[in-house]
Amino acid sequence: MNPMRTLLAVLVLAVSASGCASCSGTGQRMLGVIEGPINDPGNRSLRRSIMAFGLKEFCHEMTTRNAPLKLNEDSPVTGRFYPQTCSAREMSDGNLSVTFGGPGYAWTNVTKKLTFTTSGAIEYDQDFLMEGSTMYAYFKTKKLASSDFRTQIIEQPIANVMNQIAPMADGIGRQLVNSQLSQGFTVIREANGTADFTIGKVDKGKRPVHPYEVRGEDRITYENLRTEVHQNQRDFIGPIEVEDSGRALFFTGTVDGGVAVDVLFMTKSEGEASLKLYLDYPMTGPLSGTPISTDVMQPGVAFKKIVPVPKGLYFIILDNTATAGQVAPPQNPLDDRAAAVSYVAQIGEAP
Repeated sequence: MNPMRTLLAVLVLAVSASGCASCSGTGQRMLGVIEGPINDPGNRSLRRSIMAFGLKEFCHEMTTRNAPLKLNEDSPVTGRFYPQTCSAREMSDGNLSVTFGGPGYAWTNVTKKLTFTTSGAIEYDQDFLMEGSTMYAYFKTKKLASSDFRTQIIEQPIANVMNQIAPMADGIGRQLVNSQLSQGFTVIREANGTADFTIGKVDKGKRPVHPYEVRGEDRITYENLRTEVHQNQRDFIGPIEVEDSGRALFFTGTVDGGVAVDVLFMTKSEGEASLKLYLDYPMTGPLSGTPISTDVMQPGVAFKKIVPVPKGLYFIILDNTATAGQVAPPQNPLDDRAAAVSYVAQIGEAP
C-alpha cells in the first residue's frame, strides 16, 4: 500500500477507536491537515473506506432529522418528510444501499394540506472531499429502486366530497418526494458538528444560499431555511437533538406576509404526538400537550428566542392557526394569509 494511504488509514482507525464525543471533529481536522492527498482522485477507495466508519451513524442522522420538501431549490419549504425507519448497508461495489420509511406533509393550492406515508430503497454512490477541516460528503442517487407513496389526508373539503382530486394529489405528492430523492444530497459538515444538508450537489468551496449568514463555531446550526406557513397550517421543525446538558435552543427569524405566527417549543414526545394529530386529521386542531415555551413572531420585526433545555430531542413549531398559541388568523377561505418565515435554528451553550 502507498505509505500515505497507510498513514491516513492509521489516523482514521486511531480516531474511530478512541470513542470520545469530540472524535468526529478531531478526526475531521486531522483529515483537513492532509487535504491534498485526501482529495486526490486516486484515493477514492480510501475515502470510501473512511466513510464506512460513519455508516452506523447514517440511519441515526436520518431518523433524527426531517427532510424539507421544496418545489425547487430556490423555493421556500412547502412540506416535510420524517423518516422513522432506516436500514443502511455497504454494497460489494462500495455504494450505499438505504431503505427508509415514514410520514410527511405538504401544501398545495389544489389540496391545501396533504399528508402521506412513503417508503423506498435507494442506492447511493458516496464520496467526500475536504476543504480545510470542512467535509463535503456527496450522496449521488444511482438507483431509486422503489418508492411507495400513499396519500393519507387531503384537507380541501370540496375535493374530498367530490373524490376527484385524490389521484391528482397522489401524483403531486409522489412527484414532490421522488424529485427530492432522485437528486441525491450533499452534507457540508463543519468540525464543530454543524451539518448543512442540501438537495443535489454543491461543489467544494461553495455554499448553498441561506436566509442567514452564520459565522463562528460556538453554535451548531440545525436548519437555516425559508418556509411558507399557510393559513390554518403548522410547520414542525425537528426533531432537533441536543446531545449535552447545559445547552439551549436558539431561534432567529423574520416573517413576511403581513401576519404574525406563533413560535412554540415542545419536547419530542409532545411534538411527535402533535405532529401525528396534524398528519391524521384534515383540519388542524389543538396541540397534544403544553409547549415548554411560546412566543409570537410579528411581521417585519426581527425575532430572537433562547430556550435553555436539558439533553434530549425537541420540536420548534411555527403555527398559523387559531387552535394553538396566541395568534388567530382571519378565517376567510378566499384569502389565504400565508406567512413566509426565514429562520435559523441552532444549538449552543445556555446563557
